[in-house]
Amino acid sequence: MRKRHAISTAAVAAGLLAAVAAAPAQAAEYSSALKIKGIQYDAPGRDDNRCTGGNTKAEYLTIKNYSRTTTVNLKGYVVKDAAGNRYTFTLSHKLEPGDYVSLRGGKGTESDRYNVAYRQNCNFMWNNDKDTVYLYKPSGARADVHAYTKAANDRDGNGYITFHK
Repeated sequence: MRKRHAISTAAVAAGLLAAVAAAPAQAAEYSSALKIKGIQYDAPGRDDNRCTGGNTKAEYLTIKNYSRTTTVNLKGYVVKDAAGNRYTFTLSHKLEPGDYVSLRGGKGTESDRYNVAYRQNCNFMWNNDKDTVYLYKPSGARADVHAYTKAANDRDGNGYITFHK
C-alpha cells in the first residue's frame, strides 16, 4: 500500500510541477498593462480604401491601459496581424491608467488629446472573415493576442468585437 501511495504522490507532484512550469508562459502573454480592448475589423458600409472618400478610418483597434497606477508610453509598441501587416507607434503617446487609444486606418494626425493614431495607410489591415491581432511591447515580448472569426465572435454582425471590457 505504501508503494502505491508513494507512486500516486509522485505522479501528483510531477503533474503540479508540469503545470507550474507551463503557467508562466501563458501568464506572461497577458502580463502587460496594455491590452487590446476591441476591434472594428469590418468598417461599416462597402469597403473602400481610397484615401479621399474611403472608409478605412472607420476600421480601428482600441488599446487600453488596464493598470490602476502606471502610465504607459506606446512608443515602440507594435501591432500586427496574421499576414504580417504591422504598425509601430513611433511617437511618444502616454496612456494614463484607464486611458485608451484608437489605432485607425487611413491618414491623419496622431494625438494624445484625442486618443487616436493613424496607420498612414489607406489599405485595410484587418480581414473581414478572420484574423489574429498581436500587440508587442518595445522589447519584443507579446503583450496581448486575439484571434477572431466573423462567424464565431461577431454575434450581432456589426463588425466590432470586444476582447476586454
